[in-house]
Amino acid sequence: MPMREARQRLGPATPPATHGDTMKSLSFDTTNALCGGILTAVGLFFAWQAFNLELGTAFRMGPGYFPLLLAIILTLLGIVILVQSARVRGEPIGAIALRGMIFILPAPVFFGLTVRGLGFVPALFFTALIACFASGRMKPLMALALSAALTAFSVAVFSYGLGLPFQRFGPWVQF
Repeated sequence: MPMREARQRLGPATPPATHGDTMKSLSFDTTNALCGGILTAVGLFFAWQAFNLELGTAFRMGPGYFPLLLAIILTLLGIVILVQSARVRGEPIGAIALRGMIFILPAPVFFGLTVRGLGFVPALFFTALIACFASGRMKPLMALALSAALTAFSVAVFSYGLGLPFQRFGPWVQF
């Protein structure tokens, strides 16, 4: 009788663990795996393209030396991100931020198209103003203040500090 009571308290006997039970399944963080794969592919493509140029040596660099160096760094960073994606469990890819793309992508295009006509100051101000509205939390007054501060800082650094020869105000704006 005591043996039966002991079996009831302990429950049924469990079979010994096999190797399949102790092995973890390999899972990837899809966001990092995708980013790491893209960076690796782009880095390899640019490395392949850099080999079409003369490389030179470290002391006498050719036109392909620095692009090859950057492509190798990009490839290595992509591989590191790809390896990390297998080690760290991440969140699934979320919704695409359309508002950000609608405001951020055209901002540098606007700057490039208007910097000669408007000049550096107005083109930079309006570019920053366009980019500010990529966030839904940005208020108009804060966007104006941020754009003005960024413009003032850029003029102080690039025009006065570095003395770069560009027109602050272009022919479209008469001051």
